[in-house]
Amino acid sequence: MNAPARRVLTDEERIDWLRLSRTAQVGPITFYALIARYGSARAALEELPKLAARAGRAKPAAIPPAGEIRREVERAARLGARYIAAHEPEYPQSLAAIEDAPPVIVAGRNIALFERPAVAIVGARNASMNGRKMAARLAADLGEAGFVVVSGLARGIDTEAHKASLAYGTVAVVAGGVDIVYPPENRELQARIFEEHCIVAEAPLGTEPMARHFPRRNRIISGLTPGVVVVEAAKHSGSLITATPGVRQGREVFAVPGSPLDPRAQGTNGLIRDGATLTETADDVLRVLTSRPISRRHSPPEPLPLPERNGEPEIEDARKVILEALSPVPVAVDELVRDCQVSLPVVLTILLELELAGRLERQAGQRVSLVP
Repeated sequence: MNAPARRVLTDEERIDWLRLSRTAQVGPITFYALIARYGSARAALEELPKLAARAGRAKPAAIPPAGEIRREVERAARLGARYIAAHEPEYPQSLAAIEDAPPVIVAGRNIALFERPAVAIVGARNASMNGRKMAARLAADLGEAGFVVVSGLARGIDTEAHKASLAYGTVAVVAGGVDIVYPPENRELQARIFEEHCIVAEAPLGTEPMARHFPRRNRIISGLTPGVVVVEAAKHSGSLITATPGVRQGREVFAVPGSPLDPRAQGTNGLIRDGATLTETADDVLRVLTSRPISRRHSPPEPLPLPERNGEPEIEDARKVILEALSPVPVAVDELVRDCQVSLPVVLTILLELELAGRLERQAGQRVSLVP
């Protein structure tokens, strides 16, 4: 099965993509599987109730109304932002290459920045003075070298990285809607980035950022770049949550070392122990990034195969076997195939149905588990 060619969607197709991607239980991986099986978001939306019902969902899937989505798109256009689907030419190529790329992003305004080489700089919100200075120096030097600096517009390191790269190019990835100012003290900075540079979000307009939104935002930060620089991070900080998907995505990870006496250095020092590039200057970053090929994939990874739609009897026979093998403990999909002696397409279809019914969760590393 070949990945769909990049093309500009019609306005109605883009509405359908947004409706499908925002349907309850439809994560990015499931979204691409549905598109691959049914050929379009419109066809997938029509089939959702049947798929979920077969796995025991009594209530119909909560699909956003087309009119609601259309009004949001119009509001975004008035702000100067636009929605870009993953198979469209203007979607960031580096982001499109990750397994769980957002099916649709909203971006404003200077999306030409997506065409330039980029590097992410992230770190502690309660950063030290030296950490802030280091982030600013790295951002300015990398910007001068031609790199766009990507960060999350948070307090501390993120803020300094954005400020120092305003003269060169910066992209802010936010956890809420592009129209929501967060944190409040960055109101002027966010407005300037929106007008002169680029702000990216996956969440609908008007979404207030919540704790659960930030891990999803972080995989976009790392997905937009070939490398992530971490400047100060506590042992269990959100900055490490940005570095972790970067590793899974095949990105380079860079870390600025710090004093063992400073809790904000525990995370970065740990990254270095685990193989991250020790970073003292922008040259340490440039030496690695300019020597490695940058992915130029033109569409999201090709979804794994699903069975033909006339294979329902085989799926019915295998459903009980798969359910007995699943538990709240994550298991790899290939283990299910091997241990249950069921074909991969059939296993994937059953997992898809269970996820749409709210009974299954997808974990990192192609693992799945039943919802407790």
